[in-house]
Amino acid sequence: MKPVKAKWWEMRADGKILCTLCPRYCTMGEGQHGFCYVRKNTGSELWSIGYGRPTGFAMDPVEKKPLNHFLPGTGILSFGTAGCNLGCKFCQNWTISKARLDDSNSVSAAPEDVVALALKHKAPSIAITYNDPVIIGEYVIDIAEIAKLYDVKVVLVTAGYIDKNARPEVFKNISAANVDLKAFTPEFYKNFTYSELDAVLDTLLWLRNESDIWFEITTLLIPGENDSADEIKRMSEWIVKNLGDEVPLHFTAFHPDFKMTGYPYTPPETLKAARSTAMAVGIKYCYTGNIYDINGQTTYCPGCGTPVIRRNRYDVEITNLTGNKCAKCGYKIAGIFN
Repeated sequence: MKPVKAKWWEMRADGKILCTLCPRYCTMGEGQHGFCYVRKNTGSELWSIGYGRPTGFAMDPVEKKPLNHFLPGTGILSFGTAGCNLGCKFCQNWTISKARLDDSNSVSAAPEDVVALALKHKAPSIAITYNDPVIIGEYVIDIAEIAKLYDVKVVLVTAGYIDKNARPEVFKNISAANVDLKAFTPEFYKNFTYSELDAVLDTLLWLRNESDIWFEITTLLIPGENDSADEIKRMSEWIVKNLGDEVPLHFTAFHPDFKMTGYPYTPPETLKAARSTAMAVGIKYCYTGNIYDINGQTTYCPGCGTPVIRRNRYDVEITNLTGNKCAKCGYKIAGIFN
């Protein structure tokens, strides 16, 4: 597909274009790309050159996003594009997120093609994932508008690094999101992601207070960097106070990758301890990921403790759930289950 004219930019007095899609606010001279690689100054306009250019598609379990309280046990059509607006040193999809757009590593897919592919595979939802969907906001908007006509849900897997003025339009027809909360210190965000914590927290607050989008949070725990008991406790307390105790929180295991190959794998005990800390603070639904831990991946009813959805990685068994209620005590489980 051909690129499309971008939204969210302005021409500066010096002739450079200022991109206002995300808090990075890149300025680009003629012919230059933004940090994300997929937004380009063509001389007089900013163009979204990632529009309609996925790097490929896959059918995934929705739990892989991870989303445990959104249509559990269903498949989801997943895709991403080249580029990203963060610079995470630990990126586990860096071959996609740090790739520049080229014909050999991308396919052409109009928004209607994406939706048609989901319908063909009987996928109830589409995930824009692998890199960050924020950078292709125009594509997200068009896909979600068409998907809505066919009752196909659209999910964003995102770091939440988006300008407050662009956010409502990009998320307008989105049904669910998983937000990567990389850590809970400004220093980590600055040193390991080249971004800012406050902007991500602002997106989480917006999701809770100004949208009806179902969202869950994921934190990749990196040994010695963001896995201390104190940081986990402070983050969990912030979530309970500002987002509520029913937002599912996922702690996932790091594996050495990209620019952090010298770090060790996250021990399973670290994830289990983080889950215990978060639940002690008051979070009702907390999960471990990227490890074998049936207990830490099962959803338990907060009312009576009955397991309502058993998980062994992506093997899912809905056992004691009637609609969105515990079949034993009638407690309403937070999420979207139908």
